[in-house]
Amino acid sequence: MHEGSYSTYIMASRSHTLYIGVTGVLHKRIFEHKWKEHDGFTAKYNCDRLVWFENYQDVTMSINREKRLKGWRREKKIALIEGTNPAWIDLSKDWYDVEPADLKRATDRMDA
Repeated sequence: MHEGSYSTYIMASRSHTLYIGVTGVLHKRIFEHKWKEHDGFTAKYNCDRLVWFENYQDVTMSINREKRLKGWRREKKIALIEGTNPAWIDLSKDWYDVEPADLKRATDRMDA
């Protein structure tokens, strides 16, 4: 992403707990969620999958979109996600060399 680009995004857990956020550096912010670099909602509820995002050139538009989405009923949020990502695939799965889940599986195998 280049400077002047902002993203509104939705993270989900395996059980489809949802988190809606906004950032100026999507790649970095998703990494922080995945690796639980900050205590908070996404760490507590293991929201580690990027399931939806939109990009904006204007931060105000991105923040306004986030606010609108947070005001929606859960069913409408799910419909938004499933409109472009019906399988709830992690849209960031190929962004990083190692995923936390992959590292945990490898460590578990070594401990067995």
